[in-house]
Amino acid sequence: MDDGLMEKVVSLCKRRGFVYPGSEIYGGLANTWDYGPMGVELKKNIQDAWWDFFVKKRLDMVGLDAAILMNPKVWEASGHVDSFNDAMVDCKDCKARFRADHLIEDAVPGIKVEGLEPKDLDKLIKTNKIKCPKCGSVNFTEARVFNLLFQTFIGPVAKDSEPVFLRGELAQSMFVDFKQILETSRKKIPFGIAQVGKCFRNEITPGNFIFRTIEFDLMEFEYFIKEEEWEKTFDYWLDEMKKWLDVVGIDSKKTRIREHGKEELSHYSKRTVDIEFETPFGWKELYGLAYRTDFDLKNHQEKTGKDMGYFDPETNSKFIPHVIEPTFGLTRSVLMVLLSAYDEENVKDADGNEETRVILRLNKNIAPFKVAVLPLMNKLVDNAKEVWEKLAPNFSTDFDTTGSIGKRYRRQDEIGTPYCVTFDFDSLEDGSVTVRDRDTMEQDRIKIDELADYLAEKLS
Repeated sequence: MDDGLMEKVVSLCKRRGFVYPGSEIYGGLANTWDYGPMGVELKKNIQDAWWDFFVKKRLDMVGLDAAILMNPKVWEASGHVDSFNDAMVDCKDCKARFRADHLIEDAVPGIKVEGLEPKDLDKLIKTNKIKCPKCGSVNFTEARVFNLLFQTFIGPVAKDSEPVFLRGELAQSMFVDFKQILETSRKKIPFGIAQVGKCFRNEITPGNFIFRTIEFDLMEFEYFIKEEEWEKTFDYWLDEMKKWLDVVGIDSKKTRIREHGKEELSHYSKRTVDIEFETPFGWKELYGLAYRTDFDLKNHQEKTGKDMGYFDPETNSKFIPHVIEPTFGLTRSVLMVLLSAYDEENVKDADGNEETRVILRLNKNIAPFKVAVLPLMNKLVDNAKEVWEKLAPNFSTDFDTTGSIGKRYRRQDEIGTPYCVTFDFDSLEDGSVTVRDRDTMEQDRIKIDELADYLAEKLS
């Protein structure tokens, strides 16, 4: 199944309306993708499941939806303006441009180059005789640094306007709003602030479909604690992140935990681990967990003069909270869910000939449609639509009339619909429909009046 898996998933995504290349009719725009009718449902279902698991079902978590544009002084204070950089190199022969660290990591499996200076990256490229992925040349420019933040302007005329940045991460708004949230929510430490939203990074390297893009969605929370509680809290959230893999249907057998070495740690982090996924293009970071100490709140306090301290009523003491930060890529989650769910099996068609059945074995809670209603013939459309009307208020329900019943089953298999409900001519007589299970292809005959309860139990 790993042979050509990525190509099969990309093809399925375009064919069935999950993900399209951005601006395709104008030749596209590198590293941009649009989520089609199926993709937007899958993405939203993953987001809703995350919010339900980490926020709604907890007493120690609140939400935030902050503005994408912030005062540029925020990004100066956080260090993003000066240090949110990557090194790039150009192939002198074909003029293709690459991030130096990605070029090396893709060519030398297992090597980690995070934190190395441009001159060290140059040395690795030459020592390992790394070739250009486009033309095979080994003739590269020296690595040079560029900033990952997207800059834009507020005002009608750029030269007279104030420069601002599209956010490169979600975290800073949660630190900036910490005191307001603390006062209005009346939460006591430990507690967290959660947020889902778009971020932007000026990536120069195409990123294996939707794995690395210039515009992406993150799901993240900052969990505020006492310093002495950081180790047990870190371990707790790592366990919760592992549980989340099962909730969303990411194959845990293809994941591993990777500890960051001291040379890799960000300037704000005392400990960081990644949950990596074994993709068709290697082990790649899926989620991250970092202990950010009190760096951010203390830094914003120093830069603004605003008090970021927390008064502990139990000890009558005041301190700046420390932070544990679990980060989840939403767009990466979509890709890993698809890679985990994609399956093929050989089955026999109506004539007894073998054919390949493609199935997305999505977890039922995140499938774009939970049920599809299929009238056997066009004469039965009106009757079948009455069944759809009964189900639609409680289930995300498709209504499919195009093609033979076999082709419609295959189409629903490919978009991951757990159950298909077929209304046939016998349904007019016995008031029953046939319910087909996506994974087993087994069929049950169910009374229409009992159908909603039957599906509710199956989908619970």
